Amino acid sequence: GAEAMKINENTVLQGQRVTLVPYTAAHVPRYHEWMQSEELQRLTASEPLSLEQEYEMQRSWRDDTDKCTFIVLDMELWAGQARADEDCMVGDVNLFLTDTEDPTLGEIEIMIAEPSYRGRGFGKEATLMMMSYGMRKLGITKFEAKIGQENEASICMFKKLHFKEVAVNSVFQEVTLRLDVSDEERGWLLQQTNHMEEKSYVELDLPAGALET
Repeated sequence: GAEAMKINENTVLQGQRVTLVPYTAAHVPRYHEWMQSEELQRLTASEPLSLEQEYEMQRSWRDDTDKCTFIVLDMELWAGQARADEDCMVGDVNLFLTDTEDPTLGEIEIMIAEPSYRGRGFGKEATLMMMSYGMRKLGITKFEAKIGQENEASICMFKKLHFKEVAVNSVFQEVTLRLDVSDEERGWLLQQTNHMEEKSYVELDLPAGALET
């Protein structure tokens, strides 16, 4: 359905280390700052955009029915300090419906943009939470991840999450990993994320000015 991906505009997923919140205009300046990094441009295979283009991109993503995007926040910082989201942002996680013929296939992408947060399990938890959400709420039964060949940390992480390497594209220098969600995998995923709480973004007692008008 056309409404499927807008489902998360008001969803917050809280884990142990990370909280996932919808990508709003308030997050754009920090996101834009990250994407000035040549390393992140390389890892995400993206071109730097102007701030105005980044706002347009955020709006199109929010309205895009084939894409589900969450900003990854440091849970402790965010919950403990009553700080605005922008001060707690560590990355983002995306789920794309790439195959119009097959709405049960989701391509997942994770970026931990803040270098000090890498290798500490933030990406792993955010990815598991997004997969659990995709499986339960969006009916995804197959996940794929496409990762640059040189990004060994990311490839390694997905393999720990039971993904198997299914293809290598030497032109794009990219590895495709895949996970088919069997009953066993489903049980494992639910167990890995049984601490996760789902809340409404609007209900949360956010600091003044944190919500976009």
